[in-house]
Amino acid sequence: MDAPDRDPGGKGYWLLLRGDDLLITGPPDNPKLPDGDYGFNGGLYLGSWDSRPCRLVQLPDESRVPGGLRVESLAAAEPQLPISLLSLGGIGRMVLHWERQSCFCSACGASLERIDGEWGKSCTSCKARCFPRVAPCSIVLVRRPGAVLLIRKPEYPPNRYGLVAGFLECGECLEEAAAREVAEETGVQVTNVRYVGSQCWPFPSQLMCGFVADYAGGEVTVDTRELVDACWFPVGALPT
Repeated sequence: MDAPDRDPGGKGYWLLLRGDDLLITGPPDNPKLPDGDYGFNGGLYLGSWDSRPCRLVQLPDESRVPGGLRVESLAAAEPQLPISLLSLGGIGRMVLHWERQSCFCSACGASLERIDGEWGKSCTSCKARCFPRVAPCSIVLVRRPGAVLLIRKPEYPPNRYGLVAGFLECGECLEEAAAREVAEETGVQVTNVRYVGSQCWPFPSQLMCGFVADYAGGEVTVDTRELVDACWFPVGALPT
């Protein structure tokens, strides 16, 4: 990404977001960002895409889809977009979230203005500076011989299960957050928490830090404030 005030001008690609939807062109087996004249003005410069400027535009939720474009959801249960466009759409979502959350100074309430050459903003009154915020989360696969612990939230698609996950709290390291979330949501105790990898999660602005952990004890007790189910699944008979 480049700073938004570094737009070189000229024609480029449009990153068009309408809620969780990305507007694209091209056939289903070769989706592309649109680069034509669709009547959009300005747009927030993100950087270059295929050596051309890429500009972000947020469309109203009820807006009409211009002719020649189609809609693909970034949050689809079975995504149809390649990882490159999913990732770019995710960046766009996170930038729009930052723009909505950075209109006024959290210290004094005055308006903010962009810092030259950066994504940060500065208060016009007290001069406090702020930058895009990313919330760290732990997500953990709990294992015991032949089985894994999976949870189901009420908003999941039918038969969809996932991993225990949650936000980092003050004073915690990521491994402590992983163990705490498992205990809170399922009543299970874990040990030997090991980091695996991380992934951007732009719903709206998280970094998911992935772990595996070993079962150490406890019976599954579902936290019904957040979950509708939690149980052990044999590794040879996993749900969706």
